Amino acid sequence: MAEEFATEDTTAEKTEPAAVKEVSDDFVTRQHTAPSGLAYTTTTGRLVLRREETKDGKSEGFKPKAEIFVVAYTQDNGASSRPVTFAFNGGPGSSSVWLHLGLLGPRRVDSGDVGAMTPPPFGLVDNPETLLEHSDLVLIDPVSTGFSRVIEGEKTDEFHAFVEDRDLVAEVIRLWTTRNNRWLSPKYLVGESYGTLRAVAVAGRLFDAYGMTVNGLGLISTVLNMSTLRFFPGSDTPYALHLPTYAAIAHYHGRHPGRELSDVVREAEEFASRDFGYALTQGNRLTQSEYDDVVTRLSALTTLGEDFIRRTNLRWAYHEFAAELLRAEGLVVGRIDGRFTAPPANLQSSSSTDDPSMRAITGPFAAAINHYVRAELGYENDLPYEILTARVQPWSYRTFEGAPVDVSDVLERLMVHNPALRVHVDYGYQDGATPHFAAEYVFAHMNLREEARARISHHYHEAGHMMYLKPECRLAQLEALRLFVADRSTSE
Repeated sequence: MAEEFATEDTTAEKTEPAAVKEVSDDFVTRQHTAPSGLAYTTTTGRLVLRREETKDGKSEGFKPKAEIFVVAYTQDNGASSRPVTFAFNGGPGSSSVWLHLGLLGPRRVDSGDVGAMTPPPFGLVDNPETLLEHSDLVLIDPVSTGFSRVIEGEKTDEFHAFVEDRDLVAEVIRLWTTRNNRWLSPKYLVGESYGTLRAVAVAGRLFDAYGMTVNGLGLISTVLNMSTLRFFPGSDTPYALHLPTYAAIAHYHGRHPGRELSDVVREAEEFASRDFGYALTQGNRLTQSEYDDVVTRLSALTTLGEDFIRRTNLRWAYHEFAAELLRAEGLVVGRIDGRFTAPPANLQSSSSTDDPSMRAITGPFAAAINHYVRAELGYENDLPYEILTARVQPWSYRTFEGAPVDVSDVLERLMVHNPALRVHVDYGYQDGATPHFAAEYVFAHMNLREEARARISHHYHEAGHMMYLKPECRLAQLEALRLFVADRSTSE
């Protein structure tokens, strides 16, 4: 009789549980001495962020979700009461390289400025006015920028969204602050462009989720309400809010001979606020004489031809202005910085989406950061350092669902809940990406008492979005930021 017992089916492939890849922080530390004699330590690497997972009401522990690239600068033997500034750029999709090596850090890119750009292979120089002399610095690259990535197996686009990005950056700040025993340090957030919207949102998240209050927000090239920038049918406000920037860029290119920039900008602001704003709201209810008068004044301020202004019915987007302003000279102007120009690929095109200012500065900053992290900070990673990536697109604003992407109400609330909170704002007159008058419009419509408005300082520069490309602007910015983190600020 045959024995009956279970036998192993050797024809079937065995399946083993997938091995869980262990991930951990990979920081490298180095000691440095600035020309001033300041001794400081850099800590460079990727911080692993974890999130508690639950299933069927049961905790599955803290699972790694993303590795976030951070460069921290701390004064050696510094007191825990020394200020610390957390900084990031915007995009969405931008690394922090611009603020890091353009303005704040102890080393900066040798890029030159419009009309005198440094040729390849570029270089790095000391930045004696670095904010590190007055505050520790933590530069943060959000997911998919710099060396920051999601963990293997996680969804690559999970953090490409307003709320998820906000919460991730807030968690980086909370975790760094906790691990470094800096809860009693004065804390500042500095953002640029979309990073200003992020800074306000993150400050709100820090307070709401962790009870962490910040001392100040540095907003460079500000956008707090995206509807002030976006050209949509039926939305006339952005057309008026861009007008002073058009006039300032025209002035830079010699289109207002014999006039001061301040005079041209002031006239454009007054016209935009009153007659032009009114005319846009009237549509075809304007009389022919009223319409003709608006066309004449717009042409005088922007130096665009009256035929162009009539064809666009008083309404044109920035990329149309960029193509039209210097068309007769065979040039287009930049968006990030309207001081920059370049020949277009097609001079007949009605618009320009190619930005000569970004083309001019990307090379120097890319060379600088890729050299700096390895050669001077000692951090090695074979991933490409994503300077400004489209990998985050489409960026999700689903939180706002039919409403403007607007964080001005968050700032209002923070200014009320924290009577010590101060805000530093930097504007560039030739910034076509975040026009100064659009940001001013948002601040003017915030529901704040006089005392709270007095805690917002406004600083203006005759330059573009990254005004620190211009040496005198960089020095003015850093001096104002020095006073800001020292709890003293001035308006210019």
